[in-house]
Amino acid sequence: MSLEDKVAAVYGGGGAIGGAVARAFARHGARVFLAGRSGEPMERVVAEIEAAGAVAESTVLDALDEAAVDAFVDDVAGKAGRIDVSFNLIGLGDVQQPLTEISVDDFLTPITTAMRSHFLTTRAAARHMIPQGSGVVLAFGGSGPQTMPGLGGFKIALDALEGLRRQWACELGGHGIRVVTLTTGGVPESIPADFATRQQITEGIARSGLLGRAATLSDVGEVAAFVASDAARTITSAAVNMSCGAIVD
Repeated sequence: MSLEDKVAAVYGGGGAIGGAVARAFARHGARVFLAGRSGEPMERVVAEIEAAGAVAESTVLDALDEAAVDAFVDDVAGKAGRIDVSFNLIGLGDVQQPLTEISVDDFLTPITTAMRSHFLTTRAAARHMIPQGSGVVLAFGGSGPQTMPGLGGFKIALDALEGLRRQWACELGGHGIRVVTLTTGGVPESIPADFATRQQITEGIARSGLLGRAATLSDVGEVAAFVASDAARTITSAAVNMSCGAIVD
């Protein structure tokens, strides 16, 4: 499951899940470039990676800004000579309310954010991956037939993301580029410690899974590293389900 000599871009790299994925990529040999809106959290991740003897750097940018995304990816490719993995984990800015109560803008925000950002980051990576004849594009969130009341546009954004993933996989497959979504039923460690209902949410995530537990940040990082590696070279246009059975395929 080596990522030796691979170059990875991780959007949202300062978050709990993004940081875990970035550290796992580096641990398995990748040179990692983090991007996100907040510099300080990414700098902490970079420091941890470098302390372990790997190579990483960070860039502050808005993953909804077309020019900024293109410039970032061009810079990564210029410095490293290539780009092998593009992983988008940015937050969607969702407001979770019943559809009868939510405003139009709050409903549409996660949908338009997911579509714009994932389109831009994938297109920017593809421009470099196509000439080299290889690459992996990863998204995080996934979908499925299950839902629940009060999610606003969040679940619909995840459904749309899967449609975009299928289209990119179809158009990029002939160039040797794989496109995959990683799905969890929730990662309790990613919930802030001071969040009021953290304990209830954590218990609910564990109960919903067939295995009676939830994915950890380490689990997410290791699965992401596996899917990004050549060991998973047969996997594309698919969702890799690590929900411990909370989402049934």
